[in-house]
Amino acid sequence: MSNRYKIGWFSTGRGAGSRGLLKTVQDSIIAGELDAEIEFVFCSRDRGETEATDQYLDMVKGYGIPRVSFSYQMYKAVRDMPNPDPAQPLPQWRLDYDREVMKRLEGFTPDLCVLAGFMLITGPEMCEKYDIINLHPAAPDGPAGTWQQVIWKLIESGADIQGVKMHVAIPELDMGPTATYCTFPIRGKAFDRYREEIKGKSVEEIKKTQGEENPLFKTIRQHGAVRELPLTVATIGVFSRGKVKISKDRRVVDAAGHVISGYDLTAEIDEIVKDKLPN
Repeated sequence: MSNRYKIGWFSTGRGAGSRGLLKTVQDSIIAGELDAEIEFVFCSRDRGETEATDQYLDMVKGYGIPRVSFSYQMYKAVRDMPNPDPAQPLPQWRLDYDREVMKRLEGFTPDLCVLAGFMLITGPEMCEKYDIINLHPAAPDGPAGTWQQVIWKLIESGADIQGVKMHVAIPELDMGPTATYCTFPIRGKAFDRYREEIKGKSVEEIKKTQGEENPLFKTIRQHGAVRELPLTVATIGVFSRGKVKISKDRRVVDAAGHVISGYDLTAEIDEIVKDKLPN
């Protein structure tokens, strides 16, 4: 029996991003950079639903990782239910789906679960059963929402700082306490000339004329996206070494059990990405 730190990996397997996350972490494990193992991969799609997911499942099989699939879309369709409103508590049928997932995962005992391109909100029972973390493309005090929504909010508010964090998954979307994070300035040489170009313009004007092709939007995204994979690997590393833990009441604590407001990995991530970004 392996004594390595065990990861439960949850994904919808939608495309290249999901495959990249899995490959990056598994390559780090194989290289000995992480003293951990992915105990299982859970996929919320079955084989045959999309070509992208089939490629993802082929990757899981190639790594020899145990795979559990249970189609959310088919479960929803059989019950003829609409997608739940993320602003409301999950309906009963959606809680039942989580229970079915947990039944299929009986026998696995992950130390930590990672949502890696998992396109579902985890319900209260699943959050209670497992320690789960999720990637969010913002600094600890930054905006909620998708990475696109986050960047527009940062531009609109004239923010100086952006970041990436991994937070404890709770039923309220993107609201769990920060586990790890890194930050970076969005002022300075790489950003200021693009800020000048949009001076006096509203976000609505920029969206209408340039959209996501706006240079400031693209530069902020570039600096954030390059940090997401390193932060995921580094986060698993600090959890596996006991530097960060999730307490029974779902707070983040350090090795001594003291509550912390997130473990700052900025220096480590900056070193990793320093040659991957334009000056």
